[in-house]
Order: sequence, then C-alpha cells, then structure tokens
Amino acid sequence: MTIERIETKQRMSRIVKHNGTIYLCGQVCADATQGITEQTQTMLDKVDTLLAQAGSDKEHILSATIYIKSMKYFAEMNAVWDNWVPEGHAPARACVTANMAREALLVEITVVAAEKCE
Repeated sequence: MTIERIETKQRMSRIVKHNGTIYLCGQVCADATQGITEQTQTMLDKVDTLLAQAGSDKEHILSATIYIKSMKYFAEMNAVWDNWVPEGHAPARACVTANMAREALLVEITVVAAEKCE
C-alpha cells in the first residue's frame, strides 16, 4: 500500500491518497473580504478542483467537516452547501464553530473522498 502526497510542503500536503481514499487539507475561500455566501462557494470550488486533480468528485465524498466562525452563519453556509451537494450523494458531515487561522475567514472544510472507479 503506497501513500501518494500531492502538492506537499513542509507543513502539509494539499492531497493525500491511500488505498483508494482521498484526504484534502483544510480549504478556505478565495477572498476573505467577502461574506459567508461567497466564502463558502469559493471554498467548495476549491474542493471541486482538488477532487478532480485527485481522481474524484463531490459525488464520491465520504465525509466532510466544516469549521464555521460563528453559528450565525450556519443557515447561509448551508444554503450554498445544499445547492452544491448532488441529491442522493450527501456525505457524513459535521459542522463545528472554530477559531479561524485568520480573523477574516468565516468557514473552512476538510474532506475525505473515495477515488472514482474507472
């Protein structure tokens, strides 16, 4: 069993693949000056890109952990999430409040997915 690390730096790899499972490092928005809706959408866009790079897609997500700065953003974040997740493919999910690495960040996600079978 090999472990493949993609875009590895000293602190972390953006993608780790092992035994048909894909692990993504925490993803945040493209522009932290935006509100929760935009931050959530661009964060999920990054997930789409990384999953494609790793040989998967959002229909193969096994679990997701969402870190949100405040639960006051929960409904707005969920509106974006609900439009993004394909019907019938909702992963196991947790959402917790967290202190963010930068003050302007409102949301972050970690994802575990399965590789697509060819």
